[in-house]
Amino acid sequence: MNISLITIGKTDLSYIIEGVEIYFKRINRYTRFNIITIADIKNSKNLPEEVQKVGEGELILSNISTSDYLVLLDEAGKQYTSVELALWTQKKMNAGIKRLVFVIGGPYGFSQYVYKRADEKISLSKMTFSHQMVRLIFTEQLYRAFSIINGEPYHHQ
Repeated sequence: MNISLITIGKTDLSYIIEGVEIYFKRINRYTRFNIITIADIKNSKNLPEEVQKVGEGELILSNISTSDYLVLLDEAGKQYTSVELALWTQKKMNAGIKRLVFVIGGPYGFSQYVYKRADEKISLSKMTFSHQMVRLIFTEQLYRAFSIINGEPYHHQ
């Protein structure tokens, strides 16, 4: 199974970049993992929120194929413990999904078109995190899920 993470906008915080890179390398020991960064919408400060979400949504959907399993990282999504996320990931692998795609939306969330296309929504927490932090938290949790699946000592209960 291939896993992709789609994000909106670049990260300029060195500690986030370094952390994501660490987990990116670790995840690639288990599966093919890539990160697709979509450029911010130009002049977004002058655009209404809905127009910005639609523009970002079009760019997100242009990176999705019909056979992809699309998971939005969304505050209204289902919450999992780390062990539950590992079990969920294992089920997706067993189901024969070729490409599992996770998306971190822009500052205003997702357009209705992206929500309509999504197969599932997952929430990382009831708390709100910056879009930059979500990249690091998600990649760490994905690595943790694979370490649990493989019985490695990274996760402690």
